[in-house]
Amino acid sequence: MTTSTRGVDRTPAVLVLEDGRTFRGRAYGAVGATFGEAVFSTGMTGYQETLTDPSYHRQVVVMTAPHVGNTGVNDEDMESKKIWVSGYVVRDPARVPSNWRSTRSLDDELAAQGVVGISGIDTRALTRHLRERGAMRVGIFSGHALPDEGTMLAEVRQAPEMSGADLSAEVATTETYVVPAIGEKKYTVAAVDLGIKGMTPHRMAERGIEVHVLPATATVEDVYAVEPDGVFFSNGPGDPSTADHPVAVMRGVLEHGTPLFGICFGNQILGRALGFGTFKLKYGHRGINQPVQDRTTGKVEVTAHNHGFAVDAPLDRVSDTPYGRAEVSHVCLNDNVVEGLQLLDRPAFSVQYHPEAAAGPHDAAYLFDRFVKLMEGQRA
Repeated sequence: MTTSTRGVDRTPAVLVLEDGRTFRGRAYGAVGATFGEAVFSTGMTGYQETLTDPSYHRQVVVMTAPHVGNTGVNDEDMESKKIWVSGYVVRDPARVPSNWRSTRSLDDELAAQGVVGISGIDTRALTRHLRERGAMRVGIFSGHALPDEGTMLAEVRQAPEMSGADLSAEVATTETYVVPAIGEKKYTVAAVDLGIKGMTPHRMAERGIEVHVLPATATVEDVYAVEPDGVFFSNGPGDPSTADHPVAVMRGVLEHGTPLFGICFGNQILGRALGFGTFKLKYGHRGINQPVQDRTTGKVEVTAHNHGFAVDAPLDRVSDTPYGRAEVSHVCLNDNVVEGLQLLDRPAFSVQYHPEAAAGPHDAAYLFDRFVKLMEGQRA
């Protein structure tokens, strides 16, 4: 990615998809060129949390909501220390942010962090194209970085694909850190950071859990050095088929029988650890309005998603695995994609979405309580 100064007023910009479709608009944020996988997010709000979610590393995010930037940017809603998206696509950016918590505009923040974006294009048409053709590589070019169309398309097609990408170590912490329990400490959890969002350990801390956040390269020995009551595997970017190390660590945890909870990428890691395959979705689930059924209770919850891969596990039966019986516990009501797994003979479960709800609905907050109950049961 190359960047220079902030996009201003009518600076021309072009978005080029790898199949040759082109959209022309204006620069938004930094001026330059950037590449990634084009995906769309259906959230009507929460753009700051989306931008700072490490799971969006190497992706160019298209916002389906037409107006973006209305509430500006603040320092409280960041889910990590930086913006992770490779590029940003909006239709109508706010001219002036209006919110009592705002300290700067979204345009200024994108420019300050060198994130190339484009505005003024028909994001509805782009989203429909991605739904029909699938997520694909894309480039955004603006200002001095605008070559001829043939050159732009060639550069897009030379960019790396998301399939086969091993990215967790690029976004995870390099050193262990601790998020203390809020109030009385009841449990200790080792959280393997594959791209964790800041609100996730906070939600556990609210429940009296001291969270030790470990690098993606942590070993089984590192996990048990903190003497955990439970182990957590976080969300993260990339292709789960490349995540051999986290899979090996999770198998070590399953062999110990320690209560285990995984979300998003962690759900895919559990799927692989149990012997299931994974596959790339046509265009993925991204947004904060995805309907999921908890098959263990029959309840339907509206959830926050960000995933382009899924677990290939049977929905119609219990499966035998090296760690006992497993079943699909949650399913997406839009397309029947596996949204959760649980072991019936060991204390382990996972979901394919974000129960920390930053941003998003709080329907899935009960999953942290379910994790606490597993740890309670283990002590008993």
